[in-house]
Amino acid sequence: MAMTAACTSPPPIPPQFDAIERIPIKTLSVKGQTMAYLDIGTGQPVVLIHGFGGSMWQWEHQQAALSSHIRLITPDLVGSGLSDKPDIEYRPEEMLDYFVSFMDRLHISQATLVGNSMGAGLAIGMALTHPDRVSKLILIDGLPANVLDTLTSPSIRRALETSAPSWLISFGNWLFGGLMIESVLKEMVHDPALLTPAVIERSNRNRQRPGLIPPILTVRKTLPLWETGFAKRIGEIAHPTLILWGEEDRVFPIAVGEELHRSITGSTLMRIPKAGHIPQWEQPDLANQAMLEFIAH
Repeated sequence: MAMTAACTSPPPIPPQFDAIERIPIKTLSVKGQTMAYLDIGTGQPVVLIHGFGGSMWQWEHQQAALSSHIRLITPDLVGSGLSDKPDIEYRPEEMLDYFVSFMDRLHISQATLVGNSMGAGLAIGMALTHPDRVSKLILIDGLPANVLDTLTSPSIRRALETSAPSWLISFGNWLFGGLMIESVLKEMVHDPALLTPAVIERSNRNRQRPGLIPPILTVRKTLPLWETGFAKRIGEIAHPTLILWGEEDRVFPIAVGEELHRSITGSTLMRIPKAGHIPQWEQPDLANQAMLEFIAH
């Protein structure tokens, strides 16, 4: 079943963002691949970058709150969400190339980059390799050096360390999707009451889109490239940097955020109470206020 689905055309991109409010989903071609994104508000551009296996839904609580003050751009990265999932290696330099091209297509010369988890790794990579394209950095629960040494999530560790072929994982994802999704999300959030049936169903529906598993599995090979190419250079970052960290993060504990704060000279660390790995989703009022204050100054 899963192998057959992989050979068919992907389902069409829905016209509207499936979240709290109705926001038109836009698309554009970046280096021959279709990227889906949200683009609302006016003024200073701010780009929200989702994490490992994620998508734009992780930023649903930021759309209205932030776009009333700034131009807010929320892409699904190539290989994720509603965007195309080409058969590439997804090396850090490839993802950076796609991201720069995405900014170019939108005529954005410089932006504040906000990255969650591995999205923070992409933001860090941009700051190190294209510093003139980044005005400020906001790093949310990621991405530290020595990822596997600091990772405490059993589900993510299993995904990174598995040797199973992608077709088998795809089949398991199709067969047991709802159970797998709920298990992973419970490691991501502090308050399980937030994982309503609607949230679980939406996450499961997003995860069923064809072609999602192979790009995720490339992280096993690309993490060492992150470690050697970027993690050791985190101390070189000179941009104004805000670090937000969920105090109850079970993926990268708060001590990891404190170490990242020590590594980036002049950075500010804000602990978000009663929040796990995606505090901007779990405690949006606190996160949004902190982000707006940092962007404004």
